[in-house]
Amino acid sequence: MAAPVERDQELELQIDSLAFGGNGVARLNGFVVFVRRGLPGDRVRARVTKVKRNHAEALATEVLVPGPHRVEAPCKHYPACGGCRFQDLAYEVQAQAKQDQVADSLRRLGGIADAPLEPIVPAKSVFHYRNKLEYSFTQYPEGPTLGFHKAGRWDEVLEIEQCWLTTDLGNAVRNAVRDWAREEGLEAYDQETQQGYLRHLVYREGRNTGQVLALLVTAPGERFETGYFVEVLRKFPEVRSIHWAINDTPAEVTNLPTRLLWGEDAIEEELSGLRFRVSANAFLQTNTEMAEVLYGLAREYAGLSGDETVWDLYCGIGTIGLSLAADALTVWGIEVSEEAVARAIENAELNGITNAAFYAGNVGQSVDELRERSGDPDVVVVDPPRAGLAGKALRRLGQIGAPRIVYVSCNPTTLASDVKTLRTEFGYELRRARPVDMFPHTPHVETVALLER
Repeated sequence: MAAPVERDQELELQIDSLAFGGNGVARLNGFVVFVRRGLPGDRVRARVTKVKRNHAEALATEVLVPGPHRVEAPCKHYPACGGCRFQDLAYEVQAQAKQDQVADSLRRLGGIADAPLEPIVPAKSVFHYRNKLEYSFTQYPEGPTLGFHKAGRWDEVLEIEQCWLTTDLGNAVRNAVRDWAREEGLEAYDQETQQGYLRHLVYREGRNTGQVLALLVTAPGERFETGYFVEVLRKFPEVRSIHWAINDTPAEVTNLPTRLLWGEDAIEEELSGLRFRVSANAFLQTNTEMAEVLYGLAREYAGLSGDETVWDLYCGIGTIGLSLAADALTVWGIEVSEEAVARAIENAELNGITNAAFYAGNVGQSVDELRERSGDPDVVVVDPPRAGLAGKALRRLGQIGAPRIVYVSCNPTTLASDVKTLRTEFGYELRRARPVDMFPHTPHVETVALLER
C-alpha cells in the first residue's frame, strides 16, 4: 500500500509525543510522520522531507497552535544552532520523554514488558553544564569566526556569540580566539573546497578545579606565531594547557596527535573525591556534575563488599573503575586507546590507588587474557560507545558469566538489544535500571542497568 503523503507536500499535523532522537510524532490516518521541530501538543504546518513505506519525515515550518509545554528559549542562536534541540520545551517534559524512551526501548527492543525502571535522575543544572566543547571555524565577511554547525547541516557553521551550554569563561576564551584569528588575518578552512587553514577549537574545563585546556586544530603548515597565540590565551589565568594539532585529511576530526605549545600536557578534574588528569583527547563524561551522579549509581548497583574482582570494560581514563576501587578487592580495566590507558594508570598513581590495573586492547579480543590475569570477575562494569557491545565482546561477556553486570549506556536502543541477548542466550535478568539526564535540551540520555545471572 502506497504511503498517503508525498515529498514536499505541506501538511497540518498534531504532535502527540517525542520519538527517540527528538522528533515529534504525528499520525495521519494512522500513518506515522516524524516531525523535526515539532513538540508534544503542537499543531504545526510541516513540509514532508522524506517518505518511506511505513513512515514519513517532515520539518515543521510554522507552529499554528503551540503546545502547553512550550517555553521561551533563552539562547539568541536557537533554533538555528544545531547544538540544542529542546530549549523551547519545558525541562520536566524533556526529562519525562527520556524516561519514556528508555522504557519503550526496553519493552519494544528488549522484550521486557514491565522493566524494573526507576525514575530518571534530572540534571542538577540545565544550562552551563558542559566541560568540553568543540567549535568549528567558518569564514564571515569580517574574517574567521567560531561556532557550531547549523541544525541539520554539515556544510554551514553558525557564528556563536554566547553559548548557554558552556560557562562565561568558556564563551570568553572562544571569543578571544576568534579575535586573535581576525587580527592575524588567518582564513577558516572550507570543507567544500578544502582550502583555508583554521579548522577547530576544542575547549575543556575542569569544572571542579577551574583548570582549562585549549586545542587549536589547523590544516598543515605553521602559518601563525605560536608564541602570540599562547600569549592571547594566557591572559586567562585558568588556562593551564595549550595544544596545537594538524588535520591533513578532509574528515572533520579533532582526536589527533597534539603538540604542546605551553603549560601542562593535561589538566585535572575532580570527580567523586578523586583527581583525574584529562588530556586533549581523553574521554570524560562532558557533564561533570552529573557524572558524579552516574558513577554513584554504578557503585550502588555494583553492590561491592570489598571482596570482589571487578572488571571495568571500555574504561577510558579509569574514572568508573577508580571510583569503585575503594570498595573492591581488585579492579581490572581494558580500553582500546593506549593513550587513555596510560592516563588511567597515571590517575591510579595520582590517587594512591594500588588495587587497580589497566591494559590496552580490544574488549572482545582481550577478555580471555584478562581472565588469565585476574581470575573470574564477580562484577563487570561496561560503558561501551553508542553502538553498544560489539558482537564478540557481548558473546564473551555472556560466556564468562559474571554474577553481576553493571551496564552504563548512552543509547537506550543498543542497551535494550544487548540486554535481550544477555537474557535470552546467557541467562541474565535485568534487576534495576535508571536513566540519568546528562544532556538537557538534547535527545541524549544515559542509563545505568544492573543484570544478574
